[in-house]
Amino acid sequence: MANEAGGNKAVSDPRRGSKVAANSDVARRLTDICGPGYARAAGPADDVATAMPRWVAAPPTVAAVAEVLRLSAEHDLALVPRGSGSKMHWGATPSHVDIVLDTARLAGVWHHPPDAATAQVGAGTPLRKAQAAVGRKGWRLPFDPPSAGATVGGVVAADEAGPMSYGHGSPCRHLIGVNYVDASGTLVRTTPDTSDGREVSRLLCGSQGALAVLVSATVRLQPEPADRLWVRRSVRTPLEVHDLVAESTVAGLRAAAIELDLPGAEPPPRRGPLRPGLLAMLFEGDATQTRRRAQRAADLLGADASVTDQPPTWWQRYPFAAGDIAIRLEVPVAHLHAAIYALVDAARAPIPVRGAVATGLVHAVLPGSTPPHRVEEILVGVRTVLLARGGSCRVLSAPAAVRRVIDIWGDVPGLPRLRELKQRFDPHHRLAPGRFTGGL
Repeated sequence: MANEAGGNKAVSDPRRGSKVAANSDVARRLTDICGPGYARAAGPADDVATAMPRWVAAPPTVAAVAEVLRLSAEHDLALVPRGSGSKMHWGATPSHVDIVLDTARLAGVWHHPPDAATAQVGAGTPLRKAQAAVGRKGWRLPFDPPSAGATVGGVVAADEAGPMSYGHGSPCRHLIGVNYVDASGTLVRTTPDTSDGREVSRLLCGSQGALAVLVSATVRLQPEPADRLWVRRSVRTPLEVHDLVAESTVAGLRAAAIELDLPGAEPPPRRGPLRPGLLAMLFEGDATQTRRRAQRAADLLGADASVTDQPPTWWQRYPFAAGDIAIRLEVPVAHLHAAIYALVDAARAPIPVRGAVATGLVHAVLPGSTPPHRVEEILVGVRTVLLARGGSCRVLSAPAAVRRVIDIWGDVPGLPRLRELKQRFDPHHRLAPGRFTGGL
C-alpha cells in the first residue's frame, strides 16, 4: 500500500512515455530516410544562432528531402536547412528548432549544356567547387561572398553579396530558376527564365530557409574574364571616401567592384582614423582595356594610388570574427559617410568598417564584450540617423547575452507583405520559425 500512497517506487507518466516513443520513431525514420550515419542527435556545434536542435539529418536526394519535410509536418516539428553552416550564427534565433536539414549531399553541377550560359547547381554544392566545375569550360558564377566555405544554397538563403555585386549585381539577380521543397514536403520545380521562375527565385533569396528548402538553383553564368587588376589608394575619413567614389562614378570608370577597409575612425571632435584605410577598385575584362581603365582610375584617385594584379589581404573578407558583434549598414551611397559617422559617434570609440562602399552596403564590428545595454543604445542612435536617410542597421550575429536584449532588425519596411509571404509558403510556421526578416 505504501507504493500506492507515493512511497519509494516512482509512478510512471504515460505522457512522458508517449513523448519518448515519438522521439524514438522520428530518429528511426530519419535514419531510414537518410541512411545509417546520416541522421544523428544534434551536438553543441549544431546550434542555430544559439538555439539547439534535437536532430541533424543529411538526406541523399531531393526525394529524401521531401520525405524529411513530410515527417516534420506529420510530427509538427520545426526544421532549419543548413549548407556549410558558415552563417548559421547569423540572423535571429529561431523560436525553436527540432531538425537541422543538412544539404551537403545535394551537391554538384547537375546540368550545364555545352556552351550554355546557365547551369543547374545542387544547393549543397560548395561555391568554390561549382566555380571550379564551370571554370573548366571558361565560365564563372558571378558570386564572390566573403564566407569562404559557403554553399550555393547558403549564398541564396542569405542573399550574400561580395565585392562583385557592385558591377554585376547580387546573387539574386543571377538566379533564373529554383527547385525547392515546400513546408508540406512537396517538390516544386520552376521553369528557368520565366516570370514564375524569376519571381520565386527572388522571394527565396535572403529568406534564411524560412519559406522553403532550396534543393537546386539555375544560375546565369558569365565568361571568365581574361584579366583582373586592382587599384589601391589610402584613405583617411569617410567623407574623403565619399568624394573619391563620387568622382569615380562621374568619370565612368566601370569598375567591377569598389571596396573600402577603414580600420577605425575616431569619434568627435577629431574624426580622424587611427591608421589609414584603403579604397580598392577591381577592373576586369580584356587585358589591354583592363590595364587602360585601371591606370585611368589610378590617375584619377591620385595621391598614392597604384595598380596591382593582387587584391588586398582583406578583400572578400568580413571585418568581424567569431564572438564579435557583426553589424550590417545599408544606406543610399550619398549618405554612407553620414551613417559611418553616426555609428562612430554613437559608439564613442573606433569602429572598423569594410564593404561595398559604392553600393552603400558595409559591415562594421563591435567587440563581443560590449555590454548589451550599450549595444542597444548604439543601435538606437544609428537607426535614428538612418531613418531619415532611407537606410537600415541590422545585427548579423552577436553573443547570446546581447541577443537577449537587442532588437537585431530595427525598422522593417513592408512587414505586412512579409507576413503574407510567410503565411503563403509556411502557414504552420515550421520552417526556421523566427528567422525570416522581422523575426517572422
